[in-house]
Amino acid sequence: MSRGPLPPENPPLPPLLLPPVDADRRLRGPYTAGGAIASALASVARPELVARYDIELRAMSPDLDGLVPARRRSMADHLPRAERILVHAPRRTLRLSNGLAEFVREHLAETGPRTLVVENVHQADPTDHELLAVLRRRISPDLLTVVIGGQAVPEEPLSPEEHDVRADELEREGTIGARLGAIPYHREHGTDPHRAVEAFRSAVERCLDAGCHDAVAELGLRALPLADPAAEPETWWRLLHSTATALGSLNREDEAEALFDLARRTSVSPATHAAAAYSTGMLKVRHHDPARRDLDAALAWVNQAIAISTLLPDPRERAFKLGFDLNGRALVEVRLGNPARALELVQEAVELAEHGLEPGEHPIHRLVLLANRAQLAVMLGRPEDALEDLDAVIAADPGYPDYYIDRGNLLHRLGRREAAIADYETAMRVGPPFPEPYYNRAEIRFSTGDHRGALADLDHALELDPEFVDGLANRAGLLAALGEYGRARADAESGLALDPVNPYLLCALGQVEMAEGRHKEARAAFDHALERSPSLAAAWASRGMLAFETGDPEGAVADFTRALEPGADPALLFNRAMALRAAGREEEAVADLTRALELAPDDDDIKRELAG
Repeated sequence: MSRGPLPPENPPLPPLLLPPVDADRRLRGPYTAGGAIASALASVARPELVARYDIELRAMSPDLDGLVPARRRSMADHLPRAERILVHAPRRTLRLSNGLAEFVREHLAETGPRTLVVENVHQADPTDHELLAVLRRRISPDLLTVVIGGQAVPEEPLSPEEHDVRADELEREGTIGARLGAIPYHREHGTDPHRAVEAFRSAVERCLDAGCHDAVAELGLRALPLADPAAEPETWWRLLHSTATALGSLNREDEAEALFDLARRTSVSPATHAAAAYSTGMLKVRHHDPARRDLDAALAWVNQAIAISTLLPDPRERAFKLGFDLNGRALVEVRLGNPARALELVQEAVELAEHGLEPGEHPIHRLVLLANRAQLAVMLGRPEDALEDLDAVIAADPGYPDYYIDRGNLLHRLGRREAAIADYETAMRVGPPFPEPYYNRAEIRFSTGDHRGALADLDHALELDPEFVDGLANRAGLLAALGEYGRARADAESGLALDPVNPYLLCALGQVEMAEGRHKEARAAFDHALERSPSLAAAWASRGMLAFETGDPEGAVADFTRALEPGADPALLFNRAMALRAAGREEEAVADLTRALELAPDDDDIKRELAG
C-alpha cells in the first residue's frame, strides 16, 4: 500500500519581518531590538496605524522624531528637563511593549505572517527582554514567529585610541540611539574619562526621562567611579541622584540609600543635602517590603530636608524645593493616619508655588500638588473640592492619562457612572495601553449587572499585565460568582503566588473552596483574609454563608452582621434573615426582610419569605 510524502519535520518559516536584529544593549541601549522593529515598520505601515501608536514608536526609536509626528503629548514633552519632575513608574516600559505589540499585530494582520529573528538576547537590556515576552504572549504564532538566534560575531578588541575614534564617528552620525549605548561604551573604554562622564550623563538623563530604570542604574553605576565630585560637583550629583532614583524604583532601596549616604559624606551643598534627605525619607516610606517601611525615620529625614530648604538663599529655589519637601512630608502624614495635617502641608506648598515662583514656572510641580490636594480632599469627605482640583489638572495637561483614572474613580464614587467611564476610556486613548482603566471600568460594569462586560474588561487588563494582582483578585471573585470555579482557582492561586497575604485573593479562594465542598479549607482562607483586612465585607459575608451551610446559624448571623457594617444591603439582609430564622429568632428575621424589601421592592425571594 503506497503512502503520500511525509510532512516536513520543520515546516518553513514565514518571511522575515526585518533582517536579523542584534539586541546587544551596548549598541543602542534600551530597546535596541525594539527600536529596530519600530524603525523598520514605521516607514512601511499604514500612516493611520503609525499615528495611533506614535508614543510607543518614538519611545522605542527616538530617532523616529522626523518620521513619526507626536500626536499624543503631555505637558512634560514641552518643558525643559529641570521641570520634568515626574519619574515614570517601573511598569511604564510594559505599557510601551504592549503598545508596540498591538502595532505589530495590526500591521501583520494586514500584511501577513512574518518571522522575527533576534540575536545577542543575552546582552539585551531588560526592556527588550520584556518586549520579546510581550510579543510572544500577545501575538499569535500564526502571525509572528519569534526566533532567538545565537551570538552575533563579536568585533575585534579595540585599543583605547580606537575606541575614541569610533565614538567620534558615532557622534558625527548624530543618532540618539547610539548615545544610549555605543557612545558611552566606547568613551568608557577610551582615553578621556571626562568625555566618558559626559556621554554617561547624557544617556542617563534620556533613559530616566523614558522610564528605563534598569539602564539608568547600570549606566549610572558605571559612570560614578569616573566622575569627580570635587571638579564637577553638579554632574556628579545629577548622576548619583538619577542612579539612586532608578535603584529605588527597581526595589533596590539599600543600594539607593547607600548612594545618598555617599552624597552626605562627599558634598557640603545645602541643596544636595536637602534633596538627599528628602529622597531617603521617600525610600523609608515607600519601601517595596511593607515590613521594612519606617515612618518615624521617614519623618525625621523629610523634616531635615524641610529645615535645610527653608534656609536656601534663592527665593525661587526655596519656594520650589520647600514645596517639594512639604509634599513629601504630607505623604508621611497620610501613612501615619493624619490626612488633615497632610492637607495643610500640601496647601502650604501650593501657596509657596503661587507666591514664590514666576508665573508658569514649574507647571508639573503645581499640577502634582493639586492632584495630591484632591486625593486628600477625598479622604476627608470633600469630593466636590477634589473634583474642582482634578478638573483643573486635566484641563492643564489633557495628555496625561493617570489623572483621568483619578477623576474617573472620584466620579464613580459620586455616582456619575457614565462620566467615570468616559474618563477611563479617555485614559485608554491618550497614552500607551495599561490595565487600570479596564479594571476600573469592569467595576462599574459589574455594579450595573453587566458581568460578562466586566469579565471582558478584566480579561483585557490581565492580557496587558498578567501580574496585575488587583485584576486577578477581581476576576477570581467574578469567575467564582459565575460558577467558573476552575478558572477562579487558577486566578486566585496565581495572585497569591505574587502576593501571598492578599485578602481579596484569599477571599476568592475561600469562595472556590466552599463551592467545591472543601469547608475546612474555605474557613481557613476566609479567616486569613479577615486577619489581613478585618473590615473586608465580602469575606464576612462569605464566611457567614459557610457558617449557615455548615449548620451554624448563630455564627452566620454574627458574620452577616459584620458584613453589614458598611451599610444596608438587601442581599445581606436577606441572608441574615434566613440565618436568624434558622436560629429561632423570627422577629429579628422579619425585621431584616422588611428592611430588605424597602431596598429591593421587586425582589420575589424577599416577598415570598415575608409572606411565609
